[in-house]
Amino acid sequence: FQDFKYWEDASDQFREGEGSLLPLWRFQTDRTKRKQVTALGWNPKYPDLFAVGYGSYDFMRQGSGMICCYSLKNTNHPEYIFSTESGVMCINFHPNHSSLLAVGCYDGTVMVYDVRNKMNRPIYMSSIKTGKHTDPVWQVFWQEEDLAKELNFFSISSDGRVANWIMSKNELKMEPVMQLKLVSTVKDDPEETSLSGLAGGCCFDFNRVSEHLFIVGTEEGKIHKCSKAYSGQYLETYIGHHMAVYTIRWNPFHPRVFISCSADWTVKLWDHNVAHPIMSFDLGNAVGDVAWSPYSSTIFAAVTSDGKVHVFDLAENKHEPLCEQKVVKRAKLTHVNFNQVEPIIIVGDDRGGVNSLKLSPNLRKIHEPYDEEGNLIEHDPVQLQIDKMDRLLAAADTKPAAS
Repeated sequence: FQDFKYWEDASDQFREGEGSLLPLWRFQTDRTKRKQVTALGWNPKYPDLFAVGYGSYDFMRQGSGMICCYSLKNTNHPEYIFSTESGVMCINFHPNHSSLLAVGCYDGTVMVYDVRNKMNRPIYMSSIKTGKHTDPVWQVFWQEEDLAKELNFFSISSDGRVANWIMSKNELKMEPVMQLKLVSTVKDDPEETSLSGLAGGCCFDFNRVSEHLFIVGTEEGKIHKCSKAYSGQYLETYIGHHMAVYTIRWNPFHPRVFISCSADWTVKLWDHNVAHPIMSFDLGNAVGDVAWSPYSSTIFAAVTSDGKVHVFDLAENKHEPLCEQKVVKRAKLTHVNFNQVEPIIIVGDDRGGVNSLKLSPNLRKIHEPYDEEGNLIEHDPVQLQIDKMDRLLAAADTKPAAS
């Protein structure tokens, strides 16, 4: 298993601004062949362990769901398998209690599994009695722990609600966080505005610095900035995408920057103080997922429905990906996730498989500062990444980019 650490793509020394992905292993079992990979998540404590959620994005073809936990050390078989009645749509490991996995399903149920349990049933499950979503749950996200409080996580669903789930002694309690109201852009037609219902939520993410701040992507392509403090209104609405926003992520280093990807073929970079995108990248096909790298503020990977992975480093090239590589034939890629420790990404496809790939050296430059003699200058690594992104933002025009 450890062999991948020693193999580097030496050709990276001879090509500037280009990198490659080395295919490592494919993880799949016969039981998941007909399902789509709908969620991926690395375990925060064991860097070789990841969970995969299986379900279907095709609403005509819904069946049961599955969750498999794989280790990079054992590529043939999952370590754990859990099956669910409804298709799994999202998963999230708890950042501190690494065996707790929150799961959201197509039928609106949310559950909590303890992966150490050998039993095939969740330790908590939402019910009609304590509240549940009425539509698919697209994302779940654990809240960082407060000392006095019970464990809790957030969820977002196409029913237009963001909810908070509290693990009390024997049941999951649902607390509404906010309802996503449709923003009507039609000023002159009063008939139109009165019919506005709720916007279907697709994805959300909480800011790393201001914990009350979160952003939400919706099915009609709008992005809203919200706060846990005001459930009534949006703090800001960002207009740029014109189809469903599939993923939205704050930058792990820079507190103002987030990225979004959409069915409209684009990935867009935003500063949350500016209502229009700072940069936009057209990838030529629907973009299922986008992820920031954990080691550099300017590197992200996106996956598209033609089976390609696109890796960008905006500090190297602001216009083109450093690497665009087809990973699966005759299948769509649905999700991508960076390992937090090793230079590895995993990508899931709509045939129930997960491929792991190693990033070549050009795809993981941190751009450390050196002096004229080639010695490393002392620096704060986090600040270095923030400065790098600040330079990008300063270079970008503040006038709206043509979408």
